[in-house]
Amino acid sequence: MWQPSTRVTIRDVAERAGVSVATVSKVINRRYGVAAATVRRVQDVIDELGYEASLVAQSLRNHRTNVIGVLVTDLEPFSTELLKGIAAAIRNTGYELVIYSAGGRVSDRMSEHVGWERRYLSRLNGTLVDGAILVTPTVVEVQSDAPVVAVDPHTGSHDVPTIDSENLHGGALATEHLIALGHRRIALLGGRPDLESAKLREQGFRRAMAAAGVPVDEGLILVGGYVAQVSADAARALLDRPDRPTAVFAANDVSAIATISVARELGLRVPQDLSVVGFDNIPESVLCTPRLTTVNQPIQTMGERAVRTLIQLIRNEEPESTHVSLATDLVVRESTAAPGG
Repeated sequence: MWQPSTRVTIRDVAERAGVSVATVSKVINRRYGVAAATVRRVQDVIDELGYEASLVAQSLRNHRTNVIGVLVTDLEPFSTELLKGIAAAIRNTGYELVIYSAGGRVSDRMSEHVGWERRYLSRLNGTLVDGAILVTPTVVEVQSDAPVVAVDPHTGSHDVPTIDSENLHGGALATEHLIALGHRRIALLGGRPDLESAKLREQGFRRAMAAAGVPVDEGLILVGGYVAQVSADAARALLDRPDRPTAVFAANDVSAIATISVARELGLRVPQDLSVVGFDNIPESVLCTPRLTTVNQPIQTMGERAVRTLIQLIRNEEPESTHVSLATDLVVRESTAAPGG
C-alpha cells in the first residue's frame, strides 16, 4: 500500500551537510558569505535528498516565485496548441510554468462558467504565481495582485492586456473562398455565443455573403459551440434537410471535423457533395480525411506573445503593445471544391 513520503526540509539539508539552516538558505538564494567548498557540499546534499524550496515560503521571503500560471477551463485542441507556444516562449527566461484547469467542469452550466477566472485567480494569487495568463476568460475585470494577460477573451480587449487574432477577417476569408468556388447555399456552424471570437467569425461570414450579394438563409445558421458532439448534432440537422447546404463554414476545426464525420455517415462525399471549411488550423486538420481547408490563426504565436507581455509586466517594463491581434490566413486543402465537383 502506498504511503506518502515525508517532505525533505531545509533542516534536513543543514543536518546532513553539517551546517546551519542560515548557511543552506544563503546557498539556495545565492548570497555571498559562504565558502566555495561549503557551497559544493550543501549543493551535493540538496541533489542527493531532492530538496525543493516551497513556492509559498519562497514567495513570502522574496515576494517572487518565478512561476507563471496559465488558467484554462479545459485542455482541448486550442488550449493545447496555445500551451505549446507558452512552453516554448518560457524556456531560458528563468520562469517556471503551472497550468490550472478544472477539466471542463466549469462549462457544464453557463451560470457557473461565467467568472471562472476570478475563482481560479483567488486560489493562485499572491503566493503561488508572479503573473497569470487567462485563456478565453469570460470576464477581464479581475482583481489580482499580480499582472494578468488575457488570450482570446470573451468580451474583446479591455484594460487587461489581450492577445487574439483577426477573427472577423478570418471568417470573411473562409466564406469568400466558398463563394468563389460557386457555393450559394452556405451554412454556418457557429461557435459559442458568449465568446467574442465566435461573434466576430459570424460577422465575417455575414459581411462576405452581403458583399457578394448572396442571401443568408437563417435556417442554415446553427450553433456548434466549438464542441465535437454538439457540432455533430447540429451538422446532422443541417445535412438531413431536403434542401441541405452545399458548403459549411464551421467556426473551429473541431466542429469542421465533426461535420465531415457526419457527412460520411450520411453517405455524402467531401468535397464532391459537401465542402467544409474550419478555423484554427490545429494539427488534427491535416490528419483527417480529406485534409481540412481552414483558416489559420497562429495559436502558438498567441501563446508566445502572451508570455512575452506578461514577463514585461512582471518586470515593471512597458509592453510592446497591450492589445495584440495577429493576422489570420486561409489554408486551402482537400475539403473544398466547386458544387458537384
